[in-house]
Amino acid sequence: MDQKPKPLFTKRIFWDVNFELIDYDAKANWVIKRVFSRGDVEDIRQCRRYYGDEKVTEALLRAKYLPLHTIYFASAIIDKPLNEFRCYTLRLLNPELFPY
Repeated sequence: MDQKPKPLFTKRIFWDVNFELIDYDAKANWVIKRVFSRGDVEDIRQCRRYYGDEKVTEALLRAKYLPLHTIYFASAIIDKPLNEFRCYTLRLLNPELFPY
């Protein structure tokens, strides 16, 4: 079997876990969300190259939570409207308190 080389991500994205033990295939959705939330442009390119746009799109659209700026950014990258993101519609159903 021909195995894909691991993507080269910045270690700061995964500061809270053992970087060398990350299973990129078993934890694909978690890795994709983490890279889009905390990674830079090159990290996102590596992610899309490793997983493919279809897998990345599926993981981002099904995510239960993403920071708001990440939702807007992911919407532009994968060219999907905001209302297709599960986390965006969940956010609308549970509005936050107004900051005073």
